[in-house]
This record gives sequence, structure tokens and C-alpha cells, in this order.
Amino acid sequence: MRYVNGKTVSALALSLALTSAYSNAESVKASDIHDSMVVMDTHLDTPALLVQPGFNIMHAHNVEDDFSQVDVPRMESGGLDGGFWVIYTPQGPVTVEGFKSARDTAILRAMAIHKMVEANPDTFTLATDPKDAKAIADNDKKIVYISMENAYPLGEDLSLLDTFYKMGLRMVGPVHFKNNQFGDSSTDPNGQQYGGLSPLGEKLVKKANELGIILDGSHAHDDLLEDMIRLSKTPVILSHSGTKAVYDHPRNINDELLKKLVASGGVIHVNAYGSYLTELPSDPKRKKAYGELFKQMGNIAEMTPEQVAALKQKRKQIDMEHPAVRATFDDYMAHFLHILKVAGPKHTGVGADWDGGGGVERMMDVAALPLITERLLAEGYTKEDLQDIWGNNVLRLLTQAQEYAQSLK
Repeated sequence: MRYVNGKTVSALALSLALTSAYSNAESVKASDIHDSMVVMDTHLDTPALLVQPGFNIMHAHNVEDDFSQVDVPRMESGGLDGGFWVIYTPQGPVTVEGFKSARDTAILRAMAIHKMVEANPDTFTLATDPKDAKAIADNDKKIVYISMENAYPLGEDLSLLDTFYKMGLRMVGPVHFKNNQFGDSSTDPNGQQYGGLSPLGEKLVKKANELGIILDGSHAHDDLLEDMIRLSKTPVILSHSGTKAVYDHPRNINDELLKKLVASGGVIHVNAYGSYLTELPSDPKRKKAYGELFKQMGNIAEMTPEQVAALKQKRKQIDMEHPAVRATFDDYMAHFLHILKVAGPKHTGVGADWDGGGGVERMMDVAALPLITERLLAEGYTKEDLQDIWGNNVLRLLTQAQEYAQSLK
């Protein structure tokens, strides 16, 4: 037995007390380091909520209540300074009508991002230059770079990329869930159409290079990613992807291709989308219930706040009757640590897919982001490594993209 503050305690109790004190001290240290850095995520799908009636990003929300994962109070709690806010358009028919509809959707998403910034000038600032990030964070504001997930809305008129560039676009991914006019998706159920980039896709790469826009290979087929690495004059990003070495899913990248990405100067940002992290059990009843709910939805942007609330209540009911089985934080970190081992901290970052399906147990919204910093410090990574991971790496890519575009002038 030992004595602590005049009281007798067992060796086991003393060991647990000391371990707890050490853990708390390490957690405080990690929190201080996390708060001292510019912390960015490269894939925030939150603009989809900005057009949703009743959603106010300035107010605190709860993922259990309304399924949202990003708002200003939680950004503050999680030390998230901002990142790349996504113009996302679902893949539709590759037709003139489809292009027009998608173009209108994309413009409305871009306008929603601008309205968020303009309505809250003391909180958000639009960023277009790599130097903007630190200046904005130092001014205690949130960083708003703009990216486009799925270039489908551009149709076959690449001059539209100029339009979106003028609206602040600084990252673009050619494809999403299915093949389109620019090339092959990693997940099209019908397989490949072009064997990588289409001829128009090759022109998209050239156009993005000329403007100084980062090219994003997430969702792209491996062959398309290889084409972009080969053709792009500046390094390519995977804004939200995982590793096949941990879980062999088409959305993830194998080590051989990851090494090619790194050798070209590219960066991979780690996704927290559960079904891309590990094999999750299928629940046919849950799938059926959600399918029926989605059929009833229509255009959520045209609903009243009361209708949106009723829809979310139905979703909560489905989750209660058929609970989701989620990937864990350890599943996420297994991808992260393997990628760091292969790519190194100068080619790795965070792109968790918030408000786009991302989230794992213990890390279901941006308030939990310090867990990543804490774990990486425990694994032996330094503050300098973390500064690269949380922001410097993607800013380097943006710098290289802009310097190349400037060199053409």
C-alpha cells in the first residue's frame, strides 16, 4: 500500500490515478497545439444545407437532432478554421438538358456560399489566394475557399470554368459517382467508358492549369487519376479518399498509385465516410425505409421549414427503428496512419466529407476534430507535421497551381 495526501491507496489505484493525470495532461497539450494551428478540411459539403429552409449556420445544431455536422459554434469547439466549401451536383444525364439543370444547381450553391459570407462578414471571409488562409484565421474569422465536386455542371462549355473561377472556385473534381463527359468514375456500376479521362476531360485539365485551379481526383477511376497526374502541370489532390491497403473499395487508392501521386507532389486528404473505411453490415429494412423516404423528398430547397422538420423527424424514426452501424474512429485512424506511413506528413491531410456522409463513432461532427491531433501526437508526429497536415499541404498545392497559371501570363 502507498500513501497519497495522507490516504492509503493500492498500487493499482495509484497507477490508474497517475495514468489518468498523464492522459489529461497530454489531452490539454494536444488541445493547445490544435488551437495554435490553421486547421482546415478540404471537403465541406455544408453548402447543401445552406439552401435548406430553417438552417442557420450561425446557430448551434446537434447531429442527433438534424443530422448536420458543421456550424459556427461547433467549428469553434473543434478548432476548425474553415477549408474548401463544396459546390456539389449529383450526376444526371449527359445531355444538354442535364447540363443546364446541373449548371443552375451549381450556380445556386455557389451563390449560397457567397450569401453565407456576405450575411456574416464578422465570421466568414472568402479566400482565393493561399496567403489568405492565415490572414483570415489570425483575424478570428472562418476561411472559405470554394471547390467543385463533379464538373458535370460545366457541360461541354469549359468557358463556364472561368465563370466559377471568378466566383472563387479554386479546386475542381471531374467526376462523381458515375461516368460523365469528362471521364470515368471509380464507382459507375456500368464500368469504364473512356479508360480514364475523355478528350474533353483532358481539355478540362489544361483549362484548370491555365486558371490556377487545383485538380481533385477523389471519386475518379484509378486510370483517370493516373491521366491527371501525367497531364497536369501542377500536383493533384485527393480531397477526401482512403487507402485500399486497409479496405479494398473502389473509392480508395492503392499504395502503388499513392506513391505516384506523392512523387508528383500531390496530396491525399483522409475521408471519414464509413462504408469506404470498413465492411459494414447491410440492413435491408433500413435501406428500404430510406429509399421510400427519399422518394417523398422532392427538392428540399423548395420546402417550408416545417416540412423540413417533419422530414428530419421521419429520418430520426427510421434511425431509431433500424439503427445505423457506423465505422469507428479507430477504423478512420487505420486509414490515416497507413497513408501517413506511405505518403508522409507533407502529402497527407484531412477531408472528412462533413455533411456529405462522413462521420464515425466518437467523431460525428467537426467539434471532435481535436481527436485527430491528439492521436497523431500520441503516434509521434510533431507540431510541424500537424501544421502541414491541417493546412500547409493544400496551400502548397494552391500556390503551385497559381504560380503556374501566372507563369503563362
